[in-house]
Amino acid sequence: MTGEREPVRVVVVDDDPLVRMALRLVIDGEPDLALVGEAADGVTAIAVVEERRPDVVLVDVRMPRRDGLDTTREFLTWPVPPRVLVLTTFDSDDLVLGALRAGAHGFVVKDTPPARIVEAVRSVARGDPVLSPAAMARVIAAATGPGSADARGSSREAARRRLAVLTERELDTARAVADGLGNSEIAARLHVSVATVKAHIGSVFAKLGLENRVRVALLVRDAEG
Repeated sequence: MTGEREPVRVVVVDDDPLVRMALRLVIDGEPDLALVGEAADGVTAIAVVEERRPDVVLVDVRMPRRDGLDTTREFLTWPVPPRVLVLTTFDSDDLVLGALRAGAHGFVVKDTPPARIVEAVRSVARGDPVLSPAAMARVIAAATGPGSADARGSSREAARRRLAVLTERELDTARAVADGLGNSEIAARLHVSVATVKAHIGSVFAKLGLENRVRVALLVRDAEG
């Protein structure tokens, strides 16, 4: 029928069969989502995703044979990579941060309510990163805590010099990103449209040479820390 959209194709990668079963039930219960494959480790995931060509891959962080970080990096070297949504229990913040740095589009906690997982998949499929304020705070804490590489290598003045290339509105947008706000929330805070927010975020990424919101948030926190 004219106007109907194809469902978002999803592959789930997790070594826990109960997690895979739960996600299968959640995804298959939505008419606009379709589970097209599963894998229990990163090695198998590469083959499954290459064959099935999903729109979104949910990837566990800790897995046998090949972890989620390395698997994500592999996906994102492809000419047409899937969008990656990282699964975590928050006992592995450093790996989650690494996955986001590698280009993942966000992450969800495994005990997230099913409705929010579904919305996360839809958001990532649209190209909107999924980073809740609480999750953002945990990742930033892991990245900038005592002894971390970012804490040792960061410089407040260096960060401020980098941010100086932004316009005032772009800087306001970057600060809102650092607060963990989504596009609609940023639009409400700044009293602009969501399309304008997306344009500002694209400009922030381009000017700063960064690839995702977490990196922007870390830079803002370095500058204001």
